[in-house]
Amino acid sequence: MTTAVAAAAPVSSPAVAIHHHRRRTSTTILTSLPAFPSSRAISRRSLKVRNGDSSSETGAGGEGRSEADKIVDGMEFGELCNEFECISSPQVESTARQLARDIFQLRQGNRALGTFAASVTYKDPVRSFTGRDKYKRPLWFTDALQNPTPSVQEMVMLSTSLLRIRWTVRGKPKSFLGALLAGELIIKVNSEFTLNQISGQVIQHQEYWDLSASSPPGQAFFWASRRLFATVEAGKDLGVLFKDLSSRISIQKDSSDDIYPDPSGDPTKFFQTDDSFQRDAYQIALFLAVVYLVFQFLKITL
Repeated sequence: MTTAVAAAAPVSSPAVAIHHHRRRTSTTILTSLPAFPSSRAISRRSLKVRNGDSSSETGAGGEGRSEADKIVDGMEFGELCNEFECISSPQVESTARQLARDIFQLRQGNRALGTFAASVTYKDPVRSFTGRDKYKRPLWFTDALQNPTPSVQEMVMLSTSLLRIRWTVRGKPKSFLGALLAGELIIKVNSEFTLNQISGQVIQHQEYWDLSASSPPGQAFFWASRRLFATVEAGKDLGVLFKDLSSRISIQKDSSDDIYPDPSGDPTKFFQTDDSFQRDAYQIALFLAVVYLVFQFLKITL
């Protein structure tokens, strides 16, 4: 299987140009995949981004395309089909484009949730969660940094279902004291997305952070702020869990309050079913959920 790589240097302004170096054999590698009936050969292209260059050599139809699209255009997604079966879907490429756009724009709230599976799992050094609805919440980058500037250095398909994006965010803390002590933060992020090969949706998302380019005070600010942010988000998770459990208990109670007339025919007597066992089960589940969330909170803060 051919590994796909698209590389780009950090950019500080939207006006960037991507050059395909086709004449220099030293910087261009050409590979061909077997031409099966349902797939075609794809050429690997070396991409470079230069700051402050408004001209681009992207070929026909290259004008007006976003930087995310231009980088993804330089990727290879491997052999989607062979002569026997298809092992992946074109939706994988569509997901890669959308994820790159979200990173370039640091989208929050209005990001395309359809890119993620309903039960997607997320994990970073200080926080983990399940469910795509939590992607609607604000990002730490936009919450803690003033005018954060993202740039993508590399996008690579490690396999037909594993996408890795290496990107960097630069910015100063919003607080005056944080900006004075920490200066500019340079956060290098390594995001790995495991994709469903049929739907193209993200089923697992992991992030790793590298603060080596930031000053020691900047690193201290990042970890303290990030842990505080994770604690607040864990509190929100707890509130959502309580609300969901309360709604379920209320609905179950309404549906289980069955009253039956006396079988002997006495209109003044009625019987009600005993739901104490079910009520106890819900209380136990609620208690276990609270214990689990407290454990997660202590693990984050300690």
